Amino acid sequence: AVAKQVLDTLHPGIEVLAWVKSIQELQADVDPATVTATDVESNIVRTGDPAMIEPMIERIKAIRADGNSVGGVIECVIRNCPPGLGEPIFDKLEADLAKAMLSIPATKGFEIGSGFSGTLLTGREHNDPFRMVDGKVRTTSNRSGGVQGGISNGENIFFRVAFKPTATIMTSQETVTSYGENTELAGKGRHDACVLPRAVPIVEAMATLVLTDHLLRQQGVNHGR
Repeated sequence: AVAKQVLDTLHPGIEVLAWVKSIQELQADVDPATVTATDVESNIVRTGDPAMIEPMIERIKAIRADGNSVGGVIECVIRNCPPGLGEPIFDKLEADLAKAMLSIPATKGFEIGSGFSGTLLTGREHNDPFRMVDGKVRTTSNRSGGVQGGISNGENIFFRVAFKPTATIMTSQETVTSYGENTELAGKGRHDACVLPRAVPIVEAMATLVLTDHLLRQQGVNHGR
């Protein structure tokens, strides 16, 4: 909350918004350029696709009734991010975002822009050509996800974070005691069958912290010149 206030002061208009992109194979169809916070917060699974709200809810309910858990993917967009954030080697913006996201419990993957699907393209297909548009340098595509060479280029930054099924489930699992004896363990109490909805604001918070760090660093460099 404090970092968001700093972010709004340093660069008014910047927006960080995340949503549930998928739960197992259920894929939400969300446009990162137009989805709003109202869209995401209007439903308990925090997805931006109205057509997937009920299927996702029903899937989580079924998994929980079976004493099991389920994972998925959260997508996040950063709009109106200024160009020039990040460093070319050790403190790449996407590297810092990846470190922050993978620090969240239950995360198992991070990809930005085209991500792993970019491996299927050629360089000619994947490159984001620069053009002058209304007096500003823009890219005609955004497969890099708003970060090139570790530095933000002014386009929307978008990335995805994979969350595994939670380890604590309500059915017996094999394990080993501290004495080296084979035993079984079953979860008790209240445990989420799917952490994705709760993780949405955490992804937003971590991205906000990273952006604030980089904006403060940029401000320090600029003031020192």
